[in-house]
Amino acid sequence: MRILLVSEDLPGAQVGGLGKHVVTLGNALIARGHMVRILGRNDCGPDAGPAQIGFRGPVDPGFDYAHPGWKERQLGIFNPLKRPYFARKIGAAINRHAGRFDAVHYHGHLPAVGLYVDRGLNFVQTRHDQGSECLVHLRFRDDDVCTARAARDCSACIAAGAGALRRSVTALAVDGYRQASARVFAMRKTVFVSDFLRRQFLRAVPGADLARCRVIPNFVDYAALRQAAEAAPAAGAGAVGLVGRVDAGKGFAEFLAAAHGRLPAHARVTIAGDGPERGRLEARYAAPAVCFLGWQDYPSALALAARSHVCVVPSVCEEACSTTVLEALALGRPCLALARGGTPELASYQQYPGQLQLAANMPELVERLRLILATAPRRRAPAPQFGADAAVIVSRLVDLYAE
Repeated sequence: MRILLVSEDLPGAQVGGLGKHVVTLGNALIARGHMVRILGRNDCGPDAGPAQIGFRGPVDPGFDYAHPGWKERQLGIFNPLKRPYFARKIGAAINRHAGRFDAVHYHGHLPAVGLYVDRGLNFVQTRHDQGSECLVHLRFRDDDVCTARAARDCSACIAAGAGALRRSVTALAVDGYRQASARVFAMRKTVFVSDFLRRQFLRAVPGADLARCRVIPNFVDYAALRQAAEAAPAAGAGAVGLVGRVDAGKGFAEFLAAAHGRLPAHARVTIAGDGPERGRLEARYAAPAVCFLGWQDYPSALALAARSHVCVVPSVCEEACSTTVLEALALGRPCLALARGGTPELASYQQYPGQLQLAANMPELVERLRLILATAPRRRAPAPQFGADAAVIVSRLVDLYAE
């Protein structure tokens, strides 16, 4: 098949989880003999291209994604016109490029893109986060999971203490956004990466028609992860590995606060990642027992996880389908996380009982970490197969393209 993958997260010098997912999918499809191209942004500089992101096919520049002039933060509203504008722009780029492809698969942040592509196009989209109903994609506010459902209440994410007018304008934006998502889901093939995401959308838009939607989880390049696990030295006793973007919602601050002074003397916490919270946390917690590496390329991040006594994914937001958890499981390392979002669904990918341990809160997670560090790390030979291997799951997507 000829498949066009589309994402506003590609290309880029530092590719996040969604972008890595698209590259992994594209490479897996190419390995199966399909012709694949990625359509991405055209405003990422002259060095942007396949080599930068590790993709084995071509990357075409299609649309810009700059955000000048909207001034939502200054106005204290979510603008009802902004997201449709960008969805229409991406849809137009898809229409310009899609004529020679059998299927187009969009991985991005604007579900309404499906409203602006040609009716006859074989269009599929994957929803990777709670951005089907939440304009900030995370449902995370004031350092906690957001449970608000009314569209007017979403104004708190853009302006504290907004008055009636601002709340009404934001309500128009949020209601319009959610109803546009529902229309697309009813008419276009849609993938949710966890059943948690599907349920969350139905809570926000009760009665939405999701008959054309299905759940297909994230996946990893197990061949590469197995190779990393085999090449890694024996796990260091007390080595605690954390990998991810250091920002609100990812739980690094909460983990370091809860773990401070409570871990055994031989524990060594290493954090690979960058983000807006890094400077503050490094100034407060950096010590011989806590090391901040900053951003690491993908092979280096995998190597850190592979040689860790235990991997910790401390997200306090509700992760839809954490690739970092899947990577730890594929590497054979014990993994600790909070029982939130779609993470409990990943227990089915454990390679041995108790590999993924889920805690109700951060103090419980730290206590479980203490217990793991009290035992010697064990070296386990990588399993011959892994349930979330892209080579296995990609066939489900090919079947979806062919429908």
